[in-house]
Amino acid sequence: MLFGTDGIRGEVRESPSSDELAISELHENRVISPRFMRIVGEALSRTISMNSQVIIGWDERPSNPELVAALTQGLHLGGCRVIHGGVCATPALHNALLETGSSLGCMITASHNPVSDSGIKVFDSSGFKTNPESEIEVSELVVQLAAEDREVDDIHREELSKPDSHFNADLAHQELLVIRLAEFSGMFSQPLQNNILIDSSKGAATNWLEVFLSKCGVHATEVSKEATALNENCGAGELSPNDSWTWEEAARNDHILIRSLKKSPPGQIIAAALDGDGDRCLLIESTENGCKVIDGDEMADHILRSSKGEWHLAASIESDLALMTSLGRLNSEVRFSQTAVGDRWLAKALRGESCNVLGVEDSGHLVMSAPHPKGGRCLVGDGVASLLSVLCAMACEDRSPAFSKGFKNRISIKDTNRALWTGDNELADSVEHIANLKLGEMSRHGLIGENNLMLLEKDGVSIGVRNSGTQAKTNVSLRLAPGIDNSIPLQVVEQIVACLKQALVD
Repeated sequence: MLFGTDGIRGEVRESPSSDELAISELHENRVISPRFMRIVGEALSRTISMNSQVIIGWDERPSNPELVAALTQGLHLGGCRVIHGGVCATPALHNALLETGSSLGCMITASHNPVSDSGIKVFDSSGFKTNPESEIEVSELVVQLAAEDREVDDIHREELSKPDSHFNADLAHQELLVIRLAEFSGMFSQPLQNNILIDSSKGAATNWLEVFLSKCGVHATEVSKEATALNENCGAGELSPNDSWTWEEAARNDHILIRSLKKSPPGQIIAAALDGDGDRCLLIESTENGCKVIDGDEMADHILRSSKGEWHLAASIESDLALMTSLGRLNSEVRFSQTAVGDRWLAKALRGESCNVLGVEDSGHLVMSAPHPKGGRCLVGDGVASLLSVLCAMACEDRSPAFSKGFKNRISIKDTNRALWTGDNELADSVEHIANLKLGEMSRHGLIGENNLMLLEKDGVSIGVRNSGTQAKTNVSLRLAPGIDNSIPLQVVEQIVACLKQALVD
């Protein structure tokens, strides 16, 4: 299996001498090369009809032009017509896919990963990301193609690298955001007229977002222009949902956005950070003594507090809202689904709904309904749209009270051998035993879409263990409902982490 939680990602290096080596490099060393991307293009072409149209977008990683050329070669070898959408955000590629009526959309990015990484996210003709079945099919096709005897000469390869046409995905995205802002303003209010700092992670929005917001009445200053590279000491990928700083700590911080913050009265939204491919957003709020991250849960809460009518909320297993809703602590008009980690599972849970919908992960992914360029609605996670929706929601005068926050903590164990954690082996039994000793017998289960996830839950206490889909690490998350003392659950998590480190780290 080549795919992780969200597409394929790895460190980009030069192409090896054979297709087989290119595949094994990904499996064994998490390495992606142009040669590998060409095989992926050929494999994708075999999942759609001959002469189908595919659109490619990419972010600002220096290795991406080579990967785009290689993917274009592979798609052309499979008989596809290829459109280049240019440098853009992932939601821009999503919109361009729908606008051009393409059969597939391919975004070349590694999201918040370091700039040395890259990869691919794939959308189908309806704008939904790949599912496990299609990922298995593509993975098997890649292996089959590598076994075939086929080489492409340099002259032919150069011809195959050229697109059949171009589409300005970035500009089309900006035009769509004007429409979305009008929708948010009609649903809630005109956006808060704050002065805020914007950190676009030196991604596609760096060149236009501050001007766009200023035209909306939000005075904004972009700070990631001074970053040395995409995602380097900037962006949402360098922030965590529980982060907070005193003003003195913020001034000494390496993160460009955090050290640029100025003292402000408490309770104000003073900054926003996108990730490298622009599909998620985290906000920064001033506090009594400094500032803190407003994560996806709190952003979603602002939207729900200002909303009317029936809503379907989908929240991942790492979300506070998932726990609050399952215990009946949210508005009765909000219907709820708990999902696996990954915005594709949020979209799947919300697909086909006629009511208002919202998908949330505390990392800042908000999946919302957007206008489909061909009519009707579609679902997309868009960092800029998330920012606009929250600013409009917070400006709404008629708002219900905030939900009572519980407690959450997430620990990432790095450099793990992920193959040793399956969620249902003897190691998982040991983790369950540790929890049961101090918390009493807990319910153990998983979720569709998270093959290695183990959830242990009881009376407002939730402990989850899962492998990262994109990096060599295993995550342990703890969630507690309001009013539950965290001392014993934290001790349990410490013991679980110690057990996993001993078993998973060489």
